[in-house]
Amino acid sequence: MIRNTAPLLNLHLGLLYAFLYIPILVLMVLSFNRAGLPTVWTGFSVEWYSKLFSAGPIMQAARNTLVVALVSTLLATVIGTLLAVGVETRRNSPALDAVLFAPMIIPDIVLAIALLSFYSLLNMTLGLHSIILSHVVFNIAFVVAVVRTRMRHFDHAILEASADLGASEFTTFYRVLLPAIAPGVIAGALLSFTLSVDEFIIAYFTSGAGPSSTTLPMQIYAMIRFGVTPEINAMATIVMLFSFALVFFAQRADKSIISQ
Repeated sequence: MIRNTAPLLNLHLGLLYAFLYIPILVLMVLSFNRAGLPTVWTGFSVEWYSKLFSAGPIMQAARNTLVVALVSTLLATVIGTLLAVGVETRRNSPALDAVLFAPMIIPDIVLAIALLSFYSLLNMTLGLHSIILSHVVFNIAFVVAVVRTRMRHFDHAILEASADLGASEFTTFYRVLLPAIAPGVIAGALLSFTLSVDEFIIAYFTSGAGPSSTTLPMQIYAMIRFGVTPEINAMATIVMLFSFALVFFAQRADKSIISQ
């Protein structure tokens, strides 16, 4: 029975991959289109990449996005990891879980309005710092979810053994627990970074005026209203290649950590 259904399952898997990746491949190919037409191939050229790197607003937005993503990922990973460890050492509480995972469930538009209202209540000036804080609030829940999943799938007896051997709580956390949950921490950080780079609605509502607080998704939205240009295709290609490289190195890091 299983052998009879294998070709059908392989066909279904192939169609699924084609549906997911053919549009991405088409976009990457068109980024090298000489004429710059969005749908017609006229020849190979890297002209649009040179124009992309010479475009001031796009590069400024890319730098802002990297700053927001890196800082928010660092903060969300540290806070989320510590929060996950603290929650897992307590008794399970459905109410506490609901509070922790609320930012994942609440629609982005609702969370964006709530954060904007909170900043207005504090008379806080908006800018990159407000976007970073907003992304930290948004990403902590994802880091907690991933790290808690990892904590439930390793032998907790090693923590007791460390304590029996006289190690302090900090030493047990740093030398025993953290290496054991490191793959989950890395996965949570990668997820947080990806969500921060891609996030638009919260950044749009909590950003300040001017290019100094404009992120890449906001810049793309401003450009895409006038049509898809080759620069946007080139930018998307670079982001995709960077994402694939990031996933590749993360997998290598996970294997090295597990082998140790």
